[in-house]
Amino acid sequence: MKQLPPDALEHVANYFRTLSETTRLRILNVLGTGELSVGEIAQEVQSSVANVSRHLAQMAQYGLVTRESRGNAAYYRIADPAVHELCDLVCGSLVRRFDQVASDHAAFLASAPSTAKRTRRSG
Repeated sequence: MKQLPPDALEHVANYFRTLSETTRLRILNVLGTGELSVGEIAQEVQSSVANVSRHLAQMAQYGLVTRESRGNAAYYRIADPAVHELCDLVCGSLVRRFDQVASDHAAFLASAPSTAKRTRRSG
């Protein structure tokens, strides 16, 4: 981030705040398969239509999704494919970190004396 002005940083913070809610991430994940109606999204994320609509409105405000009305139904799709790239980047980073923790844990267990060995020595 190159010396962004405070107003721009506020917008960036709101964008990330919008992404920080689990239901919204689930909605984005479902929309990764294509355009869906609000009812279909609600069914997929196991939430009410009203709750999903509220989340979609906030996501649309920050340009994450776009809405198209067809008859009585509203259909949503991902507005900016970069959101998937961002999620892939974050998920990849988390996987690498979890793998490192698991590797460190396994190395610790392999180098630590077992309880059985300690019991035999002391008994």
